Amino acid sequence: MTTTDTPCSRPETGPAITPRRVPRVLSIAGTDPTGGAGQQADLKTITALGGYGMSAITAVVAQNTRGVHSIHVPPLEVLTAQLDAVSDDVTVDAVKIGMLGSVPVIHTVKKWLTANRPPVVVLDPVMIATAGGRLLDDDAESAMRNMLHLADLVTPNLPELAVLLDVEEATSWTQALSQGQQLADTYQVRVLVKGGHLAGDHTPDALVTPGATTPAFQASAPKIHTRNTHGTGCTLSTAVAVLAARTGDWVASVAVARSWLREAIQQADLLDVGGGNGPVHHGHHLADLVDRMVQTQALSQGVGSDAATDAGHDGSFTQSLWDQTVDVRDRIQKGAFVTSLAEGSMPHAVFLDYLAQDLLYLQDYSVALAQLAVRAPEGQWRAFLAEGAAGCARETAQLHTTLVDTRAEVSASRVTSEYTEFLLATTQSRDWAVGVAAVLPCYWLYAWIGEQLAQQAPGVSAAEHPYAAWISAYSDPVFTEAAQRARVVVDHVARGVSPQVQEQMRTAFHRACELEEQFFRDPCDRGGPSREPSGT
Repeated sequence: MTTTDTPCSRPETGPAITPRRVPRVLSIAGTDPTGGAGQQADLKTITALGGYGMSAITAVVAQNTRGVHSIHVPPLEVLTAQLDAVSDDVTVDAVKIGMLGSVPVIHTVKKWLTANRPPVVVLDPVMIATAGGRLLDDDAESAMRNMLHLADLVTPNLPELAVLLDVEEATSWTQALSQGQQLADTYQVRVLVKGGHLAGDHTPDALVTPGATTPAFQASAPKIHTRNTHGTGCTLSTAVAVLAARTGDWVASVAVARSWLREAIQQADLLDVGGGNGPVHHGHHLADLVDRMVQTQALSQGVGSDAATDAGHDGSFTQSLWDQTVDVRDRIQKGAFVTSLAEGSMPHAVFLDYLAQDLLYLQDYSVALAQLAVRAPEGQWRAFLAEGAAGCARETAQLHTTLVDTRAEVSASRVTSEYTEFLLATTQSRDWAVGVAAVLPCYWLYAWIGEQLAQQAPGVSAAEHPYAAWISAYSDPVFTEAAQRARVVVDHVARGVSPQVQEQMRTAFHRACELEEQFFRDPCDRGGPSREPSGT
């Protein structure tokens, strides 16, 4: 590096992430009139993952699937006016930064970002052309390095990672991880290391953080054989930005974004766009979403309006699973947890202890769902499970961190550890159908309990009932619909497996229900927190 490349100490961090179901995400990047990369890809990704997209254009690029024809950079005052127009009127939850082609453009964006830093900043340093040539001169590369400290996450490909460090491009995954950790430590920023440029049959990816000895997240999967990968860098970085703003969880965001992008690449050939390297399919999950809506409606009609509570008598596989847990559900219904929660008489210390254990549980349950999403045989189930993983992260951030005493050290109880170990082992190593059956009770039992509590305490508010927020969360129609959709997944899968696997699904479902019952009973049996204060 030159003398101007000395690492900047990380400034006071931006505002904390407040998870938002529909995050407002600004893309600062160039354009692509064929829609596969740049602003167009960013806005598609933001919308596809549930955000509200906004844009500030750094360059008007005439390109298609075969290559770039010309680039026009608008005057700096036009870029500044765009950025100010957004921040003067709209609260920005996340910003994704892409193509910044010159020192003046980089300085303009850096100045705005310093004054208007949102909670999530993802920088995709566009520095190397597809053909391998450098897009920035030496001064612009230096300016880009000096901007890294303003980002929460940097997403370079391997050639760009090498340029940022002024070293040779990594030729092995071990070397790539080492370079990613070096960049993270030097600039005190998270780095998403992407192994797509490496030789071999697999594409590894990892999230590394400053000062860490191992990646916070790491995964590898077989390469997808298609030439239609135009815009994958733009799409992945934007996906992580949206999900981080939705969940506040960087690890879950990277995992879900990676899974979602792989499906977009797998279905890219369906688009038939252009004669060169075509785009990925940003809307790949929309047809599946319609299918799920139709299937959910059909299921609801088949089981009656009380689907979440009693499952009706539709003769489905999940109906038989529900029937075999009558004894477990009876213990839950009559247990101290449900009865004292309904009455509002549960001691606050016991409820906080339950929430603390549930926070730890949901963190691992999110991983279990993500593992199933990665292994899902169909895109519609992959999307549903990935959204479930993201939903767990939102729940952890929104409800539990508000109620749990964050000044205390929280450790998993024996019951919590036993339950999460069972789920993680089942979803990782067992038949996929067995894993899906194992995670179903968390959806179904909570919807059942939530509906029962809502019936016992209808229309309760926080002023009238100390646990109204919890009751409202699990009796919400959105959660009830998710439970029905989870049933659809299990019924669909059960029809295509052998009787032996179906029996394993029954066993896993019943065991998970038993562990749920123990999980509810545990804090009441212990009578209070199982954690030691970390400070006063």
